[in-house]
Amino acid sequence: MMLKTGGAAAAIAVALMAAASSPAFAQDAVACDTDRTIDIAEMTWPSAAALAHIHATILEEGFGCNVEIVTGDTVPTSSSMMTRGTPAVAPELWTSAMEEPWNKGKEDGVVVELSLAITDGTVEGWFIPGYTQEAHPELVTVQDVVDHPEIFQDPEEPSKGRLYSCPPGWACEISTSALFEAYEMEDTWNLFSPGSGGALDASIARAFTREEPILFYYWGPTSILGKYDAVMLDMGPADKDIYACNTDADCDKPAGKTAYPSSPAVIGAAAWLPEEAPAIAEYFSKTGLTNAEISELLVYGDENQADAEATAENFLRTKQDVWTKWVPAEVAEKVNASL
Repeated sequence: MMLKTGGAAAAIAVALMAAASSPAFAQDAVACDTDRTIDIAEMTWPSAAALAHIHATILEEGFGCNVEIVTGDTVPTSSSMMTRGTPAVAPELWTSAMEEPWNKGKEDGVVVELSLAITDGTVEGWFIPGYTQEAHPELVTVQDVVDHPEIFQDPEEPSKGRLYSCPPGWACEISTSALFEAYEMEDTWNLFSPGSGGALDASIARAFTREEPILFYYWGPTSILGKYDAVMLDMGPADKDIYACNTDADCDKPAGKTAYPSSPAVIGAAAWLPEEAPAIAEYFSKTGLTNAEISELLVYGDENQADAEATAENFLRTKQDVWTKWVPAEVAEKVNASL
């Protein structure tokens, strides 16, 4: 239809100008708000790497942001964020590794926590298969298992049980050894070092495939806990002082019994992000996932030997009931169109 000239055209022009100057028009619900590149740290472990690619796709394709994924790790990423304001976002930052400097960075106003990355906290402990507990319902606590080494026979020394520990050099190797000592397991158990993370995973997978009993240290979120029905044993309350000593190779106190404290995993950001891009900060405030949800998304990567980018794409394709709740409908439509 043709527009009439004269007064009608002038009225339309005035209406458009008024709309353009109104808050509703100027504050686009799906705008990125900043022209600055939002660099997202891709950490070295699978869950954080996949989350980096999930958020990068949503910000770039849905909000129209300039996004760059950069290599990261806990301490260097947080240090750079606090001193240089880059990267802009760390989607799964385990702050317990640098608690004092991180808290100071928040107090100084150079970094912020936008939300919990893992809403129910990380998990760490000793596990047995669900089918083993079904066959032996008395096995609930670590002490219950310690008292029954015959159920978890070491194939190389059947008179003792076997506890699969952490690979050499990992912090959890120290803590597992300390707990092995605290529970006085030396006479009836062997502490087995798998040699590498891959070897530990292979040992766990082999036991579950054969439905054999196995006692092992593990943590989450991970694909192992997403794939297998593993039951974490009750270790009682977590004592931070005992845990600190149990994880310090130079601690001269006797090893003590304690649960592993849950480490906070947050979405950390440089302080400029919520100031310059409030819509993006609001987005990140909604994106927390549970341990089970993250472990589940990692199963795809493990079973298909997929990298972080492919794992993220599979999540966006198959878990729309989850991530579309984080964003306006228009953003979701743009992301889906890009897949």
